[in-house]
Amino acid sequence: MTVNDPHLAREQEKYDNPIPSREFILEHIEKRQSPAYFEELVEELGLTDDDAIFALKKRLRAMERDGQLIYTKNRRYGLVDNMDLVKGTVLGHREGFGFLKLEQGGPDWFIPNFEMQRLLHGDIVLATAQSVNSKDKIEARVVRVLEPRSEPIVGRYYKDFALGVVVPDDPRITQDIVIPDGEQGEARHGQVVLVEITQRPSKRVNGIGKVTEVLGEHMAPGMEIEIAIRNHQIPHVFSDAVLKQVAKYGEEVPAEAKQGRVDLTQLGLITIDGEDARDFDDAVYAEAKENGGWRLWVAIADVSAYVLPYTVLDNTAIERGNSVYFPDHVVPMLPEALSNGLCSLNPHTDRLCLVADMHISASGKLDSYQFYEAVMHSSARLTYNKVHKILQGDPELRQQYAANLTNIETLNSLYKKLAKVRGQRGAIEFETVETRFVFNSHRKIEQIVPVHRVESHKIIEECMIMANVAAARFIEKHEAHTLFRVHERPDADRFDNFRRFLAELGIEANLSAEPTPLELTQTLEKIGDRPDRELIETTMLRSMKQAVYQGDNQGHFGLALEAYAHFTSPIRRYPDLVLHRGIKALLAKQGQKVTGAREYSEAEITPLGEQCSMTERRADDATREVADWLKCEYMQDHLGAEFDGVVATVTSFGLFVRLTELYIEGLVHVTSLQNDYYHFDAERHTLSGEHGKVVYRMGDLLKVKVAAVNLEARKIDLVLVGEPKRIVSKEQIKASKQGAAKGGKRATGKPAAPAAKGAEAKPKGARNITARKKPRRKAK
Repeated sequence: MTVNDPHLAREQEKYDNPIPSREFILEHIEKRQSPAYFEELVEELGLTDDDAIFALKKRLRAMERDGQLIYTKNRRYGLVDNMDLVKGTVLGHREGFGFLKLEQGGPDWFIPNFEMQRLLHGDIVLATAQSVNSKDKIEARVVRVLEPRSEPIVGRYYKDFALGVVVPDDPRITQDIVIPDGEQGEARHGQVVLVEITQRPSKRVNGIGKVTEVLGEHMAPGMEIEIAIRNHQIPHVFSDAVLKQVAKYGEEVPAEAKQGRVDLTQLGLITIDGEDARDFDDAVYAEAKENGGWRLWVAIADVSAYVLPYTVLDNTAIERGNSVYFPDHVVPMLPEALSNGLCSLNPHTDRLCLVADMHISASGKLDSYQFYEAVMHSSARLTYNKVHKILQGDPELRQQYAANLTNIETLNSLYKKLAKVRGQRGAIEFETVETRFVFNSHRKIEQIVPVHRVESHKIIEECMIMANVAAARFIEKHEAHTLFRVHERPDADRFDNFRRFLAELGIEANLSAEPTPLELTQTLEKIGDRPDRELIETTMLRSMKQAVYQGDNQGHFGLALEAYAHFTSPIRRYPDLVLHRGIKALLAKQGQKVTGAREYSEAEITPLGEQCSMTERRADDATREVADWLKCEYMQDHLGAEFDGVVATVTSFGLFVRLTELYIEGLVHVTSLQNDYYHFDAERHTLSGEHGKVVYRMGDLLKVKVAAVNLEARKIDLVLVGEPKRIVSKEQIKASKQGAAKGGKRATGKPAAPAAKGAEAKPKGARNITARKKPRRKAK
């Protein structure tokens, strides 16, 4: 029957003794209309040779592992689709239950606690819909574990008499792992270790494992980063093959590599980065045109000339997806010899680059652009602070960088025009606060400080946005395939919640059913300098969708742009490298000599987008985990201290309060709220006392005390000191004064309700936490 296999020729090319293809096996079982025993398949497929029968068994197991077949309890092979089974990944939760992320997409299914007892976060399983609960959530029943979690688990080793256990650090894994005597290696009580599972957990027995690596002591400096890297499976060691490939390039750009490229070594390009930056992937130069407008060069490190397609270095870059930036530590996408060496636009050094050469009109519109390979020579390495001081008139710096003054001032005049155009189109610019940890010599936090975003940050940001727009338009014009940076419109339901939130704060926002970026920008302008501005911006941000990488261009809502792609950071983001290759493929078709071009198909771009979006989320989760750990460690020294705070989130179990001075969140648990029973209103996001008049809501200003810190769970417990204070708008203050003059009642931050005691425009002791903007080195 194998001769009837339409894929026989393919199988013959791969194997000396071919067996039926996967497609043919699936088609055959479907025609049977019922599951089949292995012996039945052997006979029906006409296999008589022992080697062929053994090969069929291996293929069936592989199809079972890949979710194409299911091996039933009565030992038959059946079609997954015919059994209403779905394939997905198990996502654990700290409370013991879990979720099933479906491979086919759609809402996650709920996995109850008793099912999770035999599963681990990261397992790939087959499941069927067991029931639908009262909240319309589908409950999953796991039929089979297709691919058990293979990554080692990081946790703390404890020895209690003859029993050794490892308590996983990842809160998504709630089962302790038993370590038999002799399998602990060199681990000592309390140390952080890596564990390999040797026997999976069941509903009655914990999993069993062995220690494969000792990471060190629990509170050792930098241990939180080592843990996060492993919890989130971030590749962090380059293979010998990768390092060997990179070593072949040497340390300097050879003369032959410069041949055929545009020579920009005399242009006066400069880099502008942070004080502690070590890789410089973009350089800029601008000149004013006599007839008005500007010419802007954005030169980007030509990573595609070194990271060639289909190489081990390229495969490693795909796996990593992006660099991961922890406090005082980086896990780079590329080896240091490239990221800080050949691909870094270091000052006074020849470097290869890909250039976006753009002409911008006097009105700030992108008139024309061209791309080409070039060789450049950075004339200066400047920092944001230096450029800011130069623009402020610092005489010493202006003398030191006299040769670059014209370029800097021209860039500044161009930025002012681009910023005006940005505001006209309604690009959303949040002023959320970003903080920086200041460590002492023992890598313990001395203080947490806000990072000031100065005008020089915005100069570079607007230049990068312009280059990203030009690159996206170039790809669109020639109907090529690449990864766009897509930020879709917000969901209507989530935005309705934001409207209600604004109403609760007494803010009038005439937002349409499908608001435009300009409407949201105008809403932010109405907020002014309210103490809770950052909270409002954060809530607005949460109501939006997350930006992703994908081949289907759907525009960038937040930036109010129809086409946008990341072009400016190929050292640290793989999507930028994909875009460079696509641009070069088009340049090659136009007759330019290029290096490292690759024309992608739509089928290739789709999985790349999913991979790069996943690695970006992975990096965000890991860096957030480290930041939370460091904040908890810092707060251990502040037990009993009192702080001003603002209610950031209201839940059924309490209030998350952001400490105004430290930008750290802690939980005031509902059980610590005294003298009443409190009820949660999900629509209005409030906790209301049943018998009293106290209502807690987002935006309330509170005085809190640090009650406890749980470093393992990364939780900070707070208790209230005094009563909440309402934030009210200027319009409400004005109405209140008018009402008082007429003998009426004072208006409060809550429409049509009695005035809250102590309500005022700016409560005593409240600090303005919104005067600083988030420093963004690159446009997101």
